[in-house]
Amino acid sequence: MPLKTLKKDTAKALTLEWVLHVKNYRLNLDKDRCVGCQICSLACPKEAISVQKYPKKTGEKAKKAKVDIDLAKCNFCGICDLMCPYGAIKVTINGEHALSVIEKESFPQLVRDIRFDESRVPKGYAEYEETCPLNLIKVSWIAADGKSVENAGALSKAKKKRLEATIEVEKDYCPCCRVCEFKLPEGAMRIRKFIYGKIDIHPEKCPAGCTDCLDVCPITGALYYSEDDKKVHVNEVFCVYCGACKAVCPVPEALDLKRTQISHTSTRSGTWNKALERLASPVEISKELKAKGSHRAVDSVVRLQGLKREKGEQRRT
Repeated sequence: MPLKTLKKDTAKALTLEWVLHVKNYRLNLDKDRCVGCQICSLACPKEAISVQKYPKKTGEKAKKAKVDIDLAKCNFCGICDLMCPYGAIKVTINGEHALSVIEKESFPQLVRDIRFDESRVPKGYAEYEETCPLNLIKVSWIAADGKSVENAGALSKAKKKRLEATIEVEKDYCPCCRVCEFKLPEGAMRIRKFIYGKIDIHPEKCPAGCTDCLDVCPITGALYYSEDDKKVHVNEVFCVYCGACKAVCPVPEALDLKRTQISHTSTRSGTWNKALERLASPVEISKELKAKGSHRAVDSVVRLQGLKREKGEQRRT
């Protein structure tokens, strides 16, 4: 048992701590990065995380849902850290980013497949960084003399030709929405989503003029308002299926969200199977469990063949 427990909730962060004799466990939720989605609450095996909708005031836009964590239930396992699409949660031990579920190989990591090709970016292209709705892209332009150029867009064409681009993407915080891939020149960015799904908005059930889901969606272009029918519609090319929209929808039946696939590192964990049951559709669960069953069968055959060869060699000797 911890000697001391702490919980601090400010405008910028929610912090939980366990203070032990030789270890200090800390969970930090960055409220600027948190979008109030459903992923962490669904993944948590202790049901320690809740998502609470703020009351909406007349004439104001909807606010993203509030994420709260029950210190009495949390055991600092780090699953919420691993599963947050936006990297808003960090769990540390004695100040080091160390997760017990990774060390024990009892939970997978999300696969963020993000690739970029600097050679396909037009020289001095000033709008590169602006293509990311979360401001996670940083482009540095290097002149022929090796010095950094601050305002590359203002250079002459001759000087732009001699520039070299260096691209940095904050991958740990990237939900892989693919907005940058579509806005940039073809081939400059290649993004593969790590959560696939299906989202349906039923206009006949939406309250007239309601844009709550659009108000809180963190991905520009994933939802849009149509002047034709005065309703919100979905662009699934950019949707990351986090559930921030679902968390604030005033009519639950008006918005259906199903996650059909989650790309992750290999694992054979019962903890992951249970998390998958809460996160994804039954079809996805059955597919993954069948795949794991096939892998186990293959491993059993390989082991059996190895034993047979070993016994054969022993007889010959």
